[in-house]
Amino acid sequence: MSQLKIALLGLGTVGSGVVSIINQHQDKIKQMTGQEIVIKSALVKTPDKYKEEPAFNTIEITNDISTILSDPEVTIVVEVMGTIDAAKDYISRALTAGKHVVTANKDLMAVHGGQLEEIAKEHTVDLYYEASVAGGIPILRTIVNSFSSDMIQSVKGIVNGTTNYILTKMTEDNLSYQEALIQAQEKGFAESDPTSDVDGWDAARKMIILARLAFGMNISLEEVSVQGIRGIDVNDIVRAKDLGYKIKLLGQARLIDEKAFLEVGPVLVPETHLLASVSNENNAVLINSAALGETMFYGPGAGSLPTANSIVSDIIAVSKNIANNSCGKGFNSYHQPSILAEDAIIYANYYLSLHLENRPDRLSALEQIMAEQEIAIEKADQQLVENDISQVVIVTQPVNKAQIKDLKAQLEKEVDIELKTMYQIMDKEV
Repeated sequence: MSQLKIALLGLGTVGSGVVSIINQHQDKIKQMTGQEIVIKSALVKTPDKYKEEPAFNTIEITNDISTILSDPEVTIVVEVMGTIDAAKDYISRALTAGKHVVTANKDLMAVHGGQLEEIAKEHTVDLYYEASVAGGIPILRTIVNSFSSDMIQSVKGIVNGTTNYILTKMTEDNLSYQEALIQAQEKGFAESDPTSDVDGWDAARKMIILARLAFGMNISLEEVSVQGIRGIDVNDIVRAKDLGYKIKLLGQARLIDEKAFLEVGPVLVPETHLLASVSNENNAVLINSAALGETMFYGPGAGSLPTANSIVSDIIAVSKNIANNSCGKGFNSYHQPSILAEDAIIYANYYLSLHLENRPDRLSALEQIMAEQEIAIEKADQQLVENDISQVVIVTQPVNKAQIKDLKAQLEKEVDIELKTMYQIMDKEV
């Protein structure tokens, strides 16, 4: 039986998982591919650190990328090192050298995915990146293959395990945001610097990749509306529950009149909806399409073995392409012009929480501002939170993005009316 030799760029948590899966599942992989997958080499910063590890005894450990890129025996390069600039350089050079590439790098693929796919196509090699979104959930290949004859209208879901863990603990254990973040860090679900996760940027990059495959459009990060979870407090959680909702950080990509809209932010999800039951570090992606309607994909969004499983699945796919002489066709061949939806056609209902002085004229002033923006109120509730301060919670009827932006701008001018939070309500989307 012939051997297919690969090189790993990175040998941390995910890279170790790749080694483990290939070693443990080699018999099945041989049957699936007709070849033995062999990890020949690995790029790391400090090779001496790995010399005493028995699992890596058969792997050539190096800190010189050139030894890997110039090795004619290495057919597939697997990038699991993270970062953007260095990874882009290494992957570009690997593709140019005629090597197939598998990567789990969502940041890189969101920013430079289109360019790297062009390089792969030019050199007739494969570039696969299933593990870049939702860890162990095979969502990208499902979109490319299983929905190839269908028209996807929207993709939404929980695509960041860190924020979902934090919001779960705030909801179920009444922890503050800071307490839940510390717990997530202690359990390894959050980085020491959680900015990319809690501010929504990680989810935004994943939604860019999902939109690229679902809609065939290349959307830039600057064109995504992004809001994180730092501003959520326990009071928001409680008020949402009183209304029959849980707050989740959702990524959303929608086609409206064949124009794309991408957004990441806290959303009130009905407690009866499947997404509301997705807890802790798990992920779930909901796809709405013309033929199938709604389908949901659920599973672990991160971790050594779930992510490594997606990577090895990509390796197997590449090996089959090599055997069939069908490399270089691209992970996704669906492309169309990237046209963004205007604010005036993006509608949803919203939850607003405001603080204002406990005087009748202030409530009347708020109602007048809402009326000036032609925003109708579906529900409203007022509670005294301090001696002379009231909290007003409002659920709007359908309103477009332009109206919401104008409302926020107007409220910012008010001295004694403070907008605390403004979140979309999922089941009121129109």
